[in-house]
Amino acid sequence: MRFRVRKTAHVFERVGLAMAGAACGLFVGAYVGSAISHLTTQGFLMVMMLLGVIGFYLGIDTPQLPFDEEHSRIDAAEFLSSAGTLFATFAAFASVAVIVLRLDPHLAWSWLVLVAWIAGVAMQIVAGAKARMRK
Repeated sequence: MRFRVRKTAHVFERVGLAMAGAACGLFVGAYVGSAISHLTTQGFLMVMMLLGVIGFYLGIDTPQLPFDEEHSRIDAAEFLSSAGTLFATFAAFASVAVIVLRLDPHLAWSWLVLVAWIAGVAMQIVAGAKARMRK
């Protein structure tokens, strides 16, 4: 019984992280799509949300290497996961700030947010896949 409860709790956590990723992707997609007219489509919003779901599901809470002499080098998966989470959440935070505060930043800012989001979730996806393959 205890194993099932722990497994269920872990599934709930992963689904919650995936939903947070979808929400972040929605905010980034809404901001970038409103600033760059070619990206104002429902398909773009769905792609941004899907990237968030996959990135946050796989890339946050990756299995870590043990701390011992055998594993003394830098854990690439852990580093990519943390950097990717920072980039992706920065992009989401900036998007929410622009939307809520009704700012009108330069178009270059929109491209920077888009690149930060894509780079962040890509790093999360790679980190999550790498960490799970070494099990």
